[in-house]
Amino acid sequence: MPPGFNLPFVLSVAGAFLTSAVVASVYVWPFVRAMPRHDALRLLAAFHAFRFLGMNFMVAGFVSPELSPDFASEVGWGDLTAATLALISMAALSRRWSIAIPMVWIFNVWGTLDLLNAYYVGATKIQNPGLFGAGIYIPALYVPLLLAGHVLVFMLLLRPGSEAQRS
Repeated sequence: MPPGFNLPFVLSVAGAFLTSAVVASVYVWPFVRAMPRHDALRLLAAFHAFRFLGMNFMVAGFVSPELSPDFASEVGWGDLTAATLALISMAALSRRWSIAIPMVWIFNVWGTLDLLNAYYVGATKIQNPGLFGAGIYIPALYVPLLLAGHVLVFMLLLRPGSEAQRS
């Protein structure tokens, strides 16, 4: 196995991805696809508004002092940006602004790429997931849930039909 490979952590993350996908497809997707499009997108964006939690990677004592400050900063600020974009999307959807759907696209693309980048950087640069300290649950549980939410948002954005039928 490669150095730094931690099978229990990898299995935990894989289990969270699988469970998130199953719950999203069995329980969440049937519910949100039946909702008016703006309402469904607003609901899914609300879940992502809590991404400010990633800022905790920069809090002393939350993670190991040995965790790369560059990694912590990248994760924290990326998540705060995603949370801000989610909140702006929620406001735009609630007020039916003309920029609402483009804003959701921006939020969803940014948020997805930010999470994938954090996993990539974490997997290639962080040799010990124990350095995440109390933050271990963010990549092990919260990120798989967030990625499942991003997939659902993409599914809603890409559904065929006119805007008038889906609003």
